[in-house]
Amino acid sequence: MTPEELALETGYSRQTINKWIKREGWATLPKPGVQGGKARLIHIDEEVKTFLDSIRHVSEPKGNYIVEKDPLATLLLSSISQMTRHEKEQLSGLLLREGIRGMLQRLDIPDGE
Repeated sequence: MTPEELALETGYSRQTINKWIKREGWATLPKPGVQGGKARLIHIDEEVKTFLDSIRHVSEPKGNYIVEKDPLATLLLSSISQMTRHEKEQLSGLLLREGIRGMLQRLDIPDGE
């Protein structure tokens, strides 16, 4: 297995895998067909498996996050960023004092719509 493949498998970086190879003294072989001698294959023996099992709890699996675009949120954030400090303080005070329900009532938006 190459360091890149092991990195994908464990969630760690290729650089971290290469540090482990040196530090732990894992057996490696030159990767056939790659010149320069830097490409290596890691021999996955019991020592490597034991080490990987001991660190698995540390590595969080990669997550896929989907961000839905909300035009209103974008508009609000853009508007707030253009406000003066005094305007931001007033809006903050209004929200703290009346909450969302109070703000919706001021806008004549019925509750639950």
